[in-house]
Amino acid sequence: MTTTETITSINPATGRPIAEYEPDEARVDAALDRSVAAFRDWRRQSSATRASVLTAAAHILRDRQEEFARLMTSEMGKPIGEARSEVEKCAWACDYFAENGEHLLAPEPAPSDASESFVRFDPLGTVLAVMPWNFPFWQVFRFAAPALMAGNAGILKHASNVPGCSRAIEEIFREAGAPEGVFQSLLIGAQTATSLVADDRIAAVTLTGSEAAG
Repeated sequence: MTTTETITSINPATGRPIAEYEPDEARVDAALDRSVAAFRDWRRQSSATRASVLTAAAHILRDRQEEFARLMTSEMGKPIGEARSEVEKCAWACDYFAENGEHLLAPEPAPSDASESFVRFDPLGTVLAVMPWNFPFWQVFRFAAPALMAGNAGILKHASNVPGCSRAIEEIFREAGAPEGVFQSLLIGAQTATSLVADDRIAAVTLTGSEAAG
């Protein structure tokens, strides 16, 4: 539930508030500037450096699996066994792209009349992710792991009923060593998110949601 002053996370099983969060509407512009600045440096980092952040994120996910699983369960009602499996799946994704990212991003030869032709994979910039509540960790990590490994920066606009999950994922990447601004979560409403899509500082958008959300 969102008010003009706070965002309240509510346990769907009990109807009771879990925590309150300050919305980020006033900090959006600064967050975009941080993301653009962070991308300029992040894209120049080696594959090994970026992979080390994903590997560290996988370790954090596994070390704190129960904590993150219970956060999911309390915020959106996922059965605890499924929540634990979701955390492990996110760790697996981080490991996979850390181990295979350099190979997946390697230039590919392309047939042509030239002496040499190839397809090169370059990062785009800041990717805005608008994600749903039903898989509150997995939907984010399936975008974030490959996007960050490729040298992009990420901004997450998560579903309004899982603000704790949104903040936790940002914390995971920060603790894993991602430089400031490389991955940020913004607790914002749909109208603000729509304005972000039109912002020139956003290079790409990934969205999982309903027809109305699209």
